[in-house]
Amino acid sequence: MEPVHERSRRAGGFAPTGISQRRCNLRLDMGISQVSRGDQQANSSNSALCEWMARQYRFSVEAMLRAVSATDLIKERPHFGQAIRPARGSVLASPELASYDPNPDYFFHWLRDSAIIIDALRVLIAEQTLESNAIEHLVDFVNFSLGLCQLDGRAFSSGKVRRAIDPSFLEHARTEDELNQIHGDRTLGEARYNPDGTLDIIRWARPQNDGPALRALSVLRSWRLEAFRERADEAAIRALLEHDLDYTLRHWEEPCFDLWEESFAHHYHTRVVQFAALADGAAWMDASGDRTRAGNYRLAAEEIARRLDDHFDADEGVYVGCVADGSESSGVAVSTRLDIAVALGVIHAARTNGAHSVLDPKALATLGRLEQLFAKEYQINEGRGSDCAPAMGRYAGDVYYSGGAYYFSTLGAAQFYFRFAEAIGGGATIPISKQNPGLLTEMLAQSSQVLDTAAVEPLSREGLFKACLHRGDMFMAMVRAYTPASGELSEQFDQTTGAQTSAKNLAWSYAAFITAVASRKAAIRYCPPL
Repeated sequence: MEPVHERSRRAGGFAPTGISQRRCNLRLDMGISQVSRGDQQANSSNSALCEWMARQYRFSVEAMLRAVSATDLIKERPHFGQAIRPARGSVLASPELASYDPNPDYFFHWLRDSAIIIDALRVLIAEQTLESNAIEHLVDFVNFSLGLCQLDGRAFSSGKVRRAIDPSFLEHARTEDELNQIHGDRTLGEARYNPDGTLDIIRWARPQNDGPALRALSVLRSWRLEAFRERADEAAIRALLEHDLDYTLRHWEEPCFDLWEESFAHHYHTRVVQFAALADGAAWMDASGDRTRAGNYRLAAEEIARRLDDHFDADEGVYVGCVADGSESSGVAVSTRLDIAVALGVIHAARTNGAHSVLDPKALATLGRLEQLFAKEYQINEGRGSDCAPAMGRYAGDVYYSGGAYYFSTLGAAQFYFRFAEAIGGGATIPISKQNPGLLTEMLAQSSQVLDTAAVEPLSREGLFKACLHRGDMFMAMVRAYTPASGELSEQFDQTTGAQTSAKNLAWSYAAFITAVASRKAAIRYCPPL
């Protein structure tokens, strides 16, 4: 059996075009089968892709919701003396009852995964894919999360807990000394919890400091929904935001484990979502009258933005995933590793412009290099069709399960380009620097002289809009190529065979599909020419 602590993871715009919505029980088409005026010349293969996206979207919504408040499930871990029934408001990383047999046990409420899934649920409510009563999921999530903030590891460190563990599994359990330290502020550094609202007693990579920031971002975005503001307890919202943002304020300077739960260092993904959470949190606190917190959050966000510059490798022209914390005990050298976590961080932070947004030339250059990397590294990319972009993984040399492509990585790349297209359509200035003209030129299939300016010229904007939309569709086509007829999405698909591996029915995979499609829909509201 694989040791249970060894898991690693993971100016002027286009005229808006009307997009009718074909209604069904969950209102799931959302314009996917409609094509924009710019797509009127689409061939039959593109039409087939749109039809598949509509079907897969429907399935992904239903599959993701099975991980939310899954109170009908019970997960038994007899070696740890546990029988776990999820509580309302909990979010499972996967509802599968696996035990490393060979699929991994993801029957946990990860802070990171749950925040990503709740944000996708928020998107479904905002675009009216789900009925307004789905707001109850957001309310339950807030209440469940507040309960997690109050957990005290000292209540789990009694001899009774350890006596229930099979002696041969004690090496995988947390020590009493470690559990005794988990209270107050330390509780939020937990990577994951049992979905019944209790502490995870299994050894794991802790702390992970992106979780509270991601949860704050999901709650802040949910607050924009009128139905949520009407239904939610504002005092509970404030309490949870204060927990998460105050934790982020106090700990953003410290190294931690990354979203793959492998390296202890300073990570781009962690820092960029912390930057976004504190910046958005400052605005929320300002609006609610807490000027002191707002000022503190804003100052920290500004400093994190400066620290993010440490991740840019000027020689390579890319953002690197992590930099060392400077201590001998970190075990991490300054890394030049290309990592999809950078592109995912840009997506999760959701800045509308400037550095660390999809418009950042350095971020685009990083994604372009990642595409080149995986195009060469994965056998399944060698013979891909001309309509498919490369399947994307995490980083070179990955060995977790197949070390292969990830659905959420490939879908994250699609969403990056869809958001880029939306920005172009909305009239954003598209900056050009020495990092991105090659990729932009390749997308436009034009000479580099066309882009020899500080920003994309109006005559090139229409072409770039279409190119970004098409590039996103190419990643969606690759996902389609390795999605079974059932529509089920695992965590990975093998880099050689394309077979699904690792956790089955990963909720993050479904959430990534939902948000990629939502970003595509947002982009095709705009229609060239200028």
